[in-house]
Amino acid sequence: MTDKLTKTRRSWNMSRITGNDTKPEILIRKELHRKGFRYRLKYKLTGKPDLVFLKQKSVVFVHGCFWHQHGCSNTYRPKTNKKFWNTKLDSNIARDKKVKEILESQGWNTLYIWECEIEKSLSDSVEKILNFLNEKSNNSG
Repeated sequence: MTDKLTKTRRSWNMSRITGNDTKPEILIRKELHRKGFRYRLKYKLTGKPDLVFLKQKSVVFVHGCFWHQHGCSNTYRPKTNKKFWNTKLDSNIARDKKVKEILESQGWNTLYIWECEIEKSLSDSVEKILNFLNEKSNNSG
């Protein structure tokens, strides 16, 4: 199967993808901030978590389903340039697993919020984070 987009258009699309300040991240951050929660961004930790909550010693990663291969309907493997994509996506999965192990061995609590969860219900995603943080606050004190 060939790519539905021209090489130029595919290149342009790929150049627009950023590693931080993604739409799902911003939606989550705005909603948490609106609810009075404060967090750190760009805190120097293994794996560069999207949100760091120091008081609860907890981190939240907002993951794109494609890039981190969630397994939902947003997850697929490109049909063109298969070797590149399989290597890239498999290394993302391995890196995510290693990052989780390292952070948890350092005493950090980790939570993953998926792009599809946010698309389905932003309020449920935020509630999931709030429950996670509340649980970690109650366990630490």
